[in-house]
Amino acid sequence: MRRREFISLLAGTAAAWPLAARAQQPAMAVIGYLGSETPEKFGIRVTAFLQGLGAMGYEEGRNVKIEYRWANGQNDRLPALAADLVRQQVAVIATPGSNASAIAAKAATNAIPIVFETGVDPVAAGLVKSLSRPEGNVTGITSLNVSVAPKKVELMHELLPKAKGFAVLVNPANPTTLEMGVKASEEPARTLALKLHFLNAATERDIESAFEKLSQLEIGGLIVAADIFFNSRAQQFATLTLKHRVPAIHSVRDFATAGGLVSYGGDIRDSHKQAGIYAGRVLKGEKPANLPVQQVTKVELTINLKTAKALGITVPNTLIGRADEVIE
Repeated sequence: MRRREFISLLAGTAAAWPLAARAQQPAMAVIGYLGSETPEKFGIRVTAFLQGLGAMGYEEGRNVKIEYRWANGQNDRLPALAADLVRQQVAVIATPGSNASAIAAKAATNAIPIVFETGVDPVAAGLVKSLSRPEGNVTGITSLNVSVAPKKVELMHELLPKAKGFAVLVNPANPTTLEMGVKASEEPARTLALKLHFLNAATERDIESAFEKLSQLEIGGLIVAADIFFNSRAQQFATLTLKHRVPAIHSVRDFATAGGLVSYGGDIRDSHKQAGIYAGRVLKGEKPANLPVQQVTKVELTINLKTAKALGITVPNTLIGRADEVIE
């Protein structure tokens, strides 16, 4: 072989090395993200989830890909979206923020790992066998938002002791969460001799209609049940409570910071970050059955004193003293 031909052959072989190396690199891991709402309404949750993944060394677009599927507030779309993620053969399905998403994902597969974030008791919802031993392919985080429903009734009674009853807004499109929330609210109401008026809302128009009905009821205020549909519309609720001059309590802090009276519930940023951490641990090879369901123990009480003044409500000092945040 002539020297010039040998050099040309060597150069061609060397040029092919990077291509061969790239071809041998492992495929990027893929997470299926099943959201019951829209990207805009889930912005805070997605950011927190990605922070959790980052804590485990995963960065979207660098070493992990995320296939997002959004139901746009229509829970009946979730089964088809979950089935699509199964067909995509994603490595793990994350269902942050929605019990309905978790149920749809579990129904779609018993092989692909599922990491949920929910406000309900996952055992009672049928997602896992127990908190310490989930079994199967499902585990995740519970934020306690539904389980604090009794406390929300008690807080409203403490805030408005002369009220004989309250309206409770629930979502009929999420039956598991609805049933648990109703039962949890009724017990303290009986103890305090309060009458609860349950109103349904499954669409944004339903929410506005519910506020129009409030003036016809003999109530002291409104309790917004924990539900991802309601939680992701905290600013809409704050605007409506101010417009209709309704004292109300909501599950997420954004309600109070947007002008609502009181919020009480788990820290959604913390719970969604923990869901991201669990998804990262699954990507690293851990089995959902070996990952106990985590309970977010931090519950935040936020009181907006400016709104209380506008509504002519005097907030007891004992309640102010227990608040995590007071807006003045």
